[in-house]
Amino acid sequence: MLKSLFHWKVLVNVLVALAVFTGLVWLTFRWLEMHTNHGKEIAVPNVMNKSVHDAIKILDDSGLDYEVDSFKYDPKFRPFQVLQIYPSAGSRVKDGRTIILKVNPRTYAKVSVPDVLDRYKGLAFRQLEQVGLKVGDTLFEPSIQRDAVIRMTYNGTTLKPGALLPRFSTIGIVIGAGPKRNISVPNLVGLTVQQAKAIILQNLFEVGLVEHEDGGTDDSDIIYYQDPAPFDVRDQGMQIDIWASKKTPAEMGGKIAQLNSIYRISVDNSTPENVYEEPIYTEPAPRISEPKVEAPKKEIPKAETPKQEVPKATTAVTQKPKVTSTTANNTTTPKATTTKPTEKPKPKKVVVE
Repeated sequence: MLKSLFHWKVLVNVLVALAVFTGLVWLTFRWLEMHTNHGKEIAVPNVMNKSVHDAIKILDDSGLDYEVDSFKYDPKFRPFQVLQIYPSAGSRVKDGRTIILKVNPRTYAKVSVPDVLDRYKGLAFRQLEQVGLKVGDTLFEPSIQRDAVIRMTYNGTTLKPGALLPRFSTIGIVIGAGPKRNISVPNLVGLTVQQAKAIILQNLFEVGLVEHEDGGTDDSDIIYYQDPAPFDVRDQGMQIDIWASKKTPAEMGGKIAQLNSIYRISVDNSTPENVYEEPIYTEPAPRISEPKVEAPKKEIPKAETPKQEVPKATTAVTQKPKVTSTTANNTTTPKATTTKPTEKPKPKKVVVE
């Protein structure tokens, strides 16, 4: 087996294979050298602060490709002035390398209009100023959304959120002034449901209950009843309920009478109404604080020894006899009078408190 390996034919085949492999490697490197300019480098020219047209001409003469990109606008520099270059000036690059140029644009880039609809006016103004837009004319229209942004305008046309505008553009704002009071309700009887909905929204009312007689949802049905009644006075933003049918209002008399008994409550005007009188406010009289009366202090009398008084002698007084009449004998008999003995006066008691 070893003899077969060292046969001259085998050795020839090996030598041929090595020669072919070496030739392929040499050709590959030569091809790479030709296409990659191996060993050939070019210095990137300094085109900073030049105009983009001059910079492109210099790069073309140097055998370099280029790519122009806009930079953030800076009013301190000229429009289309080169502000940045990559790779940096002086770098060694291969022939045909792409050089990226950052150029100052002609003006500010356009900004997207933020969505500020149905938002409070103060918040909407701040959001518009943050993106670089100015608020111009501010109009007020009747709306149930008081102090909310209803729509935006630009040059007389309605502006939608997301539209692109030049920076520092001036836009108009329409703000809701709140609902109107005491507005007449439109007459919807005889109209189709579709027409009634449009009229309700045009008058800044809200569509409330929509009841179809057959339980369907056909907007071509004719309205035969509404609540509130036509020409009633209501505030904007209130709901209007409608009843519709495929029949005419004249054919729905029974249903109308039934609904009237529910929604049209009759008021007896014969009885006088209680007139509410506002109470008259009278200021209360100022309170006069009375001076406090101090209770007199009780003085404890000093104990004194009672003086005994000597009773004076009194003489007995003889009383005259009284004459009494008797009905029995019609005679008067004098009563005997007796004299009381003289009593000694009792000594007075002195109470010491």
